[in-house]
Amino acid sequence: MVNEDFELQRDCPATLIPAGDTVILRKGSTVTVTQALGGALTVQNALGLYRIGPRELDALGPRAAAWATRAESATAPVATTGEFSEERVWDALRTCFDPEIPVNIVDLGLIYDMRVESQADGRRKIFVKMTLTAAGCGMGPVIAGDARARLEVLPGVAGAEVDIVWDPPWTPHMISPAGREKLGLE
Repeated sequence: MVNEDFELQRDCPATLIPAGDTVILRKGSTVTVTQALGGALTVQNALGLYRIGPRELDALGPRAAAWATRAESATAPVATTGEFSEERVWDALRTCFDPEIPVNIVDLGLIYDMRVESQADGRRKIFVKMTLTAAGCGMGPVIAGDARARLEVLPGVAGAEVDIVWDPPWTPHMISPAGREKLGLE
């Protein structure tokens, strides 16, 4: 089902990969879906690769509803009710993806540190240090923002900070066994 073509039904804001710049994909242009994970689509046209966020998927027309469902169901949705736990924090981070690689940011080895602080009101603040697969990747703010948004909807969370760090530099050796299997490296 990946590699399906769509003609855009309206102008569509998207993020240029890997630069991270916001661009407008024009109505009537054709894009090809290359990845549907974490609620977003990665699409390609003759000029490049782009991430289309969940709020913009309707630009792909009526068939986009099926793609939105695939993109979200490819990972377990973030649970917004119930009790807080660190396991739920890790589960939420596993719903975030690099738009070029079909492995979540935890299994890619991009999360270097996760810390939870209790607040006076009983809620928690989450602090994450993560890296990217390449220092020049402009998608960092997009991926970090996605992670922050998914953490902030967890029950009992007062807020989240996701900082991008570069030390130590990421290497493919940091990919988990599950990620390695998904990428065909095992």
